[in-house]
Amino acid sequence: MKKIVVLGCTGSIGTSTLNIIREFPDRFTVCGLTAHTKRKELYTISKEFDCLNALLTSEDENASKKVIANSDADIVVNGIAGAAGLAPSVYTLQQGIDLALANKETIVMAGSIIKKLASTNHCRILPVDSEHSAIFNLIENYGHDAVDSIIITASGGPFRTWPKDKLASIKPEDALKHPTWDMGQKITIDSASLANKGLEVIEASKLFDIPANKIKVTVHPQSIIHSLIQTKDGVLYGQLSKPDMRHPILSALSWPEYVPNSLEKLDLTALIGTASKSKPSGEGLNLQFFPPRLQDFPMLNLAYKALETKGAYTIAYNAANEIAVAAFLQNSIKFTDIPIVTQSVLKADWHKNPVTFDDVLLFDEKARQLTQTVIAHL
Repeated sequence: MKKIVVLGCTGSIGTSTLNIIREFPDRFTVCGLTAHTKRKELYTISKEFDCLNALLTSEDENASKKVIANSDADIVVNGIAGAAGLAPSVYTLQQGIDLALANKETIVMAGSIIKKLASTNHCRILPVDSEHSAIFNLIENYGHDAVDSIIITASGGPFRTWPKDKLASIKPEDALKHPTWDMGQKITIDSASLANKGLEVIEASKLFDIPANKIKVTVHPQSIIHSLIQTKDGVLYGQLSKPDMRHPILSALSWPEYVPNSLEKLDLTALIGTASKSKPSGEGLNLQFFPPRLQDFPMLNLAYKALETKGAYTIAYNAANEIAVAAFLQNSIKFTDIPIVTQSVLKADWHKNPVTFDDVLLFDEKARQLTQTVIAHL
């Protein structure tokens, strides 16, 4: 029986995690819960799972740490959005507890420091992102030495086919309509701008020790293939499943086992039921692949540049994007301003490498302040 803490239990990742725990009461039990502001939902969940170790992070900045400390957990699921997820990840690994990580900012901001912490305390980082879960499983099965490159797939977001001259008119309500995934607001906007894919490229490079020039992004609207590796002999190996976050969550919680479950299986001969809701009856499974529109959606290229430049550039990229997305959601800037703001912030000098977590937080705060200044002068 694995004891699990769920950070961000009322969010998209948290909800999916609890669904998995409900299906396997003989395997998993909840020993800690956090939510940000949803008091009633947190109370209902804590009552259902008989877990009194539950706190709101909006009322106590140390809530996640306290819940983990009081939990005797075997694994912590970090479903917190944004840079706020870094500190709970750090504390989890400091306690020698395995980390099921959906918070990609943890690796984007502090990848090498986080990995060293996990190694020192003899615990594992188990990725929950569908793409990184796929890469993790593929590398575990085929071996890191066999890998030449990796391919991360992207849905392309809701504006994949929109003409460039229409992008400036995008409203938050348009960007929050993702074609295949049900996610939180911030990550949904990131998906629309391709910033999410940029963050995933950075995370994959740092988490799996793959250089930036060996990571490719391919737009795959059906979201059936989650990632692929290309081995040194030129062969591609991929992971395919329905676009359902419960698959990578179960993979992380049950690792190294592969557990039979009730999740819908992928049937390659199915008539209907893929991610595309517009498929007419009688049409078989159709998988499509396109190159990303890098000129129209610059956030992906900016991520590559931040990753290749090293230093604290990925911290600045993440902070600038996070502040810009919040401003867009408040209708303070246009959708097309997000990459403009981010690029402006990246023009500052971020060459110094962070050595400690305090360094990471200082660079993050500096980048956020600069981003606010840039937005104020748009």
